[in-house]
Amino acid sequence: MKRAVTFDFWDTLVVDDSDELDRRALGLLPKPEARACAVVAAVRSVAEIDEAAIRSAWDDALAAFRHQWKVEHRTPHVRERVASVFSAFSLAGEAAAQEALVEVLATMEVVHPPRLAPGVLEVLHELRGRVRVGIISDTIVTPGTGLRRILRDHNLAGFFDAMIFSDEVGCSKPSPKIFLEAASQLGVGPDALIHVGDRGVNDVDGPRSVGGTGWLYAGVVDRHPEGWGGAPKLLHHDLIPAMLDGLGVP
Repeated sequence: MKRAVTFDFWDTLVVDDSDELDRRALGLLPKPEARACAVVAAVRSVAEIDEAAIRSAWDDALAAFRHQWKVEHRTPHVRERVASVFSAFSLAGEAAAQEALVEVLATMEVVHPPRLAPGVLEVLHELRGRVRVGIISDTIVTPGTGLRRILRDHNLAGFFDAMIFSDEVGCSKPSPKIFLEAASQLGVGPDALIHVGDRGVNDVDGPRSVGGTGWLYAGVVDRHPEGWGGAPKLLHHDLIPAMLDGLGVP
């Protein structure tokens, strides 16, 4: 049986918020505050609105997104959060200001990208030609287009046979739909998927729901010190080739 190995993006391929080190060195605000300031500036560029009211509307948009992500298992593009803020002040017609803000928010992590997790480049070289390789990742602020740019900038994009990003396929982990979509794009059955990621529900239970396999990656953040449902725990990506050997993957 031909196998496919898929990776989560954040805290698996790259170290989430490692870009904050570079931002701090450049004297830039942390991303949450920088985003809020950008929203305030965009709204006030077209209307005299109280800053506290704008920040409250942005907080409401973030809360709505978290519900969609965690409960509805979908991650709408950041454009939807921007639109909801402008609509809160009857500014829905200010398309240019909205799109300018979307560009700022969607590229913040592209301009100052996160750093790679240890051993990522080496394991991707080892997996090339041995298995189909993909990414299955939720998108929070930076959309799939931005994550592709980050991968290209790290010279990683060419290693992946498929990249499945939640804002593009209309569902997020642990929805079975996103893993079925990955299997389809990789040309394997769902039971041939081996998914590597740092979150038990998303990255272990998710692939298991379609008959696949989940390996828990703890090389950046160990979110589950006691393990998760008997899934193998990887402390470094260099363990993956030997684990494939153990499954009889040629």
